[in-house]
Amino acid sequence: VQLVESGGGLVQAGNSLRLSCAASGSTFRFNTMGWYRQAPGKQRELVAVITSRGGSTNYADSVKGRFIISRDNAKNTMYLQMNSLKPEDTAVYYCNAQGFEVKTFIIGDYWGQGTQVTVSS
Repeated sequence: VQLVESGGGLVQAGNSLRLSCAASGSTFRFNTMGWYRQAPGKQRELVAVITSRGGSTNYADSVKGRFIISRDNAKNTMYLQMNSLKPEDTAVYYCNAQGFEVKTFIIGDYWGQGTQVTVSS
């Protein structure tokens, strides 16, 4: 299983970015997926999570109303639409996927390599 994030970059405050997380692994069933971020000198924090069919989402208070998490199970891809970005959103953003291998039912918890998001004031 491999997770690859993309879409990060440098933007001015108030603008938007869309992150993508492409998951590989045809025999793996992904359940809960989420986005985390880690700013310099700070602990990694949860940004948003989404259940397997996208029926339930949860957000950190700091991003509620500005970020939207979604997923396309047919493409094994998760997204994070980030609007009204603020300088305090600057961090490395990581995607996380939890699930199981369909033949063995071995569970797994996987992370991407991270993508840098920098918001200038």
